[in-house]
Amino acid sequence: MIVRSFKDIEGTDRHVKAKSGTWESKRIVLAKERVGFSLHETILYAGTETSMWYANHIEAVVCTQGEAELTDRETGETYIITPGTMYLLNGHERHTLRVKEDFHCICVFNPPVTGREDHDENGVYPLLTEPEEV
Repeated sequence: MIVRSFKDIEGTDRHVKAKSGTWESKRIVLAKERVGFSLHETILYAGTETSMWYANHIEAVVCTQGEAELTDRETGETYIITPGTMYLLNGHERHTLRVKEDFHCICVFNPPVTGREDHDENGVYPLLTEPEEV
């Protein structure tokens, strides 16, 4: 059994801040736990825009605080995401979040991330893995 809090991981290598300066993420469950998913608390900052494409992952996101406009760049559809709203990127959709007020969310990734990922020039997380235990 693992018990940890987001407060426990503040300032550690599990507390990742994007090079772009548009978000930070506390990654409470990672690939090294070997449970088949990773779990994060992410904050995207008000007034920012982040374009993403999880070509290698499926992501589910639940908004817990704030507001953002989500655009599916595949279809052009736009959604307003507010607390209690979930979106699932089950088709590896290219998408953009335009953050109206600090957007707090809980995210689940499959396959799990290692904690070292950041978006590349296409908005993609590379598919990193943990070494096999011997």
